Amino acid sequence: MKIDNATAAIVTGGASGLGEATARRLAEDGARVALFDLNSERGEQVARDIGGIFCKVDVTDEESIDQGLARAREAHGQERILVNCAGIVIGQKSVRRKRETGEVIAHSLKDFRKVVEINLIGTFAMLSRSAAGMLSLAPVTEDGGRGVIVNTASVAATDGQMGQAAYASSKAGVMGLTLPVARDLAADGIRVMAILPGLFHTPMFDGLPDDARKSLAAGVPFPTRLGRADEYASLVRHIVDNDMLNGESIRLDGAVRLAPR
Repeated sequence: MKIDNATAAIVTGGASGLGEATARRLAEDGARVALFDLNSERGEQVARDIGGIFCKVDVTDEESIDQGLARAREAHGQERILVNCAGIVIGQKSVRRKRETGEVIAHSLKDFRKVVEINLIGTFAMLSRSAAGMLSLAPVTEDGGRGVIVNTASVAATDGQMGQAAYASSKAGVMGLTLPVARDLAADGIRVMAILPGLFHTPMFDGLPDDARKSLAAGVPFPTRLGRADEYASLVRHIVDNDMLNGESIRLDGAVRLAPR
């Protein structure tokens, strides 16, 4: 599917990291982009930079999603592109023992639920509502294509490390829904893909010491560095362009395989 100045796109988590890079790339290529995020200050700034709009949206709240979609569509028209980048990480072992007392503590169910709500359920809530809107569009490709949805999973979906029970299972869920949803939407010309980023330099890594970041980068076979957000955005752009990409999850990871810890 080609992008022109009539193409509307929505990027969740668009105020930073992979989402910001994707929003900037799509806008640079001519799309009219709406950013969905909770960070109003940063989101408004990015939107101004790219000539798009910012919508404060909580992807776990149906009313918030519907309000964001209504505003984005009023400004840009029905989106043909949705990129789901909103997500969080909470590191916590399934069971841990306090060193001082030996007390055994189970994983917080509240934290586990929060990660799954944002990463998995939020992704599904956005894609289902976006796809419903895409059905109103006329096809724009020779094959009858109406739109493209790109979800963000993670290499943790298959290589989950210690302390990643919530994160890995939420991202495995995103990976798992890619094919069935692509099949659900195939007759209506809406493609669905997932990207599994490896170790990318995003705001999640900013709190790490330099030595820790260097150690992580050294574990990537080639190129031996952390991924750049613009490299994720480039893959999104290729997925939009290549109509044969559908129902698949692509690792973008420099051949890294995560160690247990």
